[in-house]
Amino acid sequence: MNIAFAGFRHGHILGLYDSVLASDEVNLAGCFEENGAVREQMKADKGITFSYDSYDALLKDDSVDVVAIGDYYGIRGKRIIEALKAGKHVIADKPLCTDLDELEEIRVLTEQTGLKVCCMLDLRYMPQVGKVKEMVQSGSLGTIHIASFNGQHCLDYGVRPNWYFEDGKHGGTINDIAIHGIDLLRLITGENLTEVICARTWNAFATQEPGFHDCAQFMVKLGEIAVTADVSYAAPKCSEMLPSYWEFTLWGTKGMVRFCLKDGNLYVFRSEAETIPCGAWEPALLQDFLKELKGEPSLFCTSDVLEMQKQVLLIQKAAK
Repeated sequence: MNIAFAGFRHGHILGLYDSVLASDEVNLAGCFEENGAVREQMKADKGITFSYDSYDALLKDDSVDVVAIGDYYGIRGKRIIEALKAGKHVIADKPLCTDLDELEEIRVLTEQTGLKVCCMLDLRYMPQVGKVKEMVQSGSLGTIHIASFNGQHCLDYGVRPNWYFEDGKHGGTINDIAIHGIDLLRLITGENLTEVICARTWNAFATQEPGFHDCAQFMVKLGEIAVTADVSYAAPKCSEMLPSYWEFTLWGTKGMVRFCLKDGNLYVFRSEAETIPCGAWEPALLQDFLKELKGEPSLFCTSDVLEMQKQVLLIQKAAK
C-alpha cells in the first residue's frame, strides 16, 4: 500500500506522515507541496523530500494507492475530488472541505467507485470514549437530555499559518474546530444533527484580523439532546493545559459524566461522585483506515465520516 502526501499547510498532517514512516504496512510514495516557503520549511524541519512538482503528477503516479491531504482547508474538497477521480483512496486532515456542494460530489464519487475517504478525527482515541459510549448507550446514566463541550484554542497569531486569514482558505471556525466535538458526541450517543437552534461567529480576540471570525458558539440538537458548544480561538497560550480544553459533559436522568483531554479520567456523578481512570491515549488512525480498506471492522467508515462533515458544515452555514 503506497501513500503520497499532498500539502503540508497545517501541522496536523505531520502526525500521519510520522505514522506512515513508522508503519510496516504502508510505504511513502512521495510528497507534494505547492507553496515554496512551506516546502523549504518542511525540508529543513522534517527532512521531507518532495518528489512531485505538481498535484497532477502525483495523481498520475499509478503506484499511489492513497493520497494524504494536508493543504489549506479551502482547497481540500477540490483535492479530494481530483484524487477520487484518479482512482485513489483519501485520508485527510480535518476538515475534509468547506463547501456542501463539494462534499456532495465527494459522497457521490465514493458511492460510484467504492473508494474510501477518512478524516483525521483523533479525539475518537481519547481513552475515556469507549467507557462513556458504553455508559450512555447502556442507559446507566438514564436518558441523555443535555451535552456540552468546550474546544477553545489559542489563536497564537504570528505562529498559526497566515492562510487562516486569507479569503476563501479557512472556511469558518465552527467547521475548523467543532468538527471534533460533533464527531465525538455522535459516536458516543449514536445521535445525528436534527436542528440548529442558533449559531454565532464573530471577531473578538483576533484584533489584527478584523475580518476573521475567531469566536464561535452554537446550540444544536442531536436527536433530542440539546448540545451547547464554544469553539472560539479565545484561550490563552497555555490552552492545552486548561482543564476546559476539549472538555465534554453529558447530563442524563440518572447522572452526569464529564471528561477532558487533559487527563485520562472519567468523572461520574450519580448519588455519589466517582472517578474512573481510563488509561492512556492510544491513537490508531492509520491502522483503522487500513482496516476499512481491507473491509475489516474499523472505527472509521467513509459514509459516516462524510455525514459527520455534512452536519458540521450545516452548523457553520447557520452561523451569524
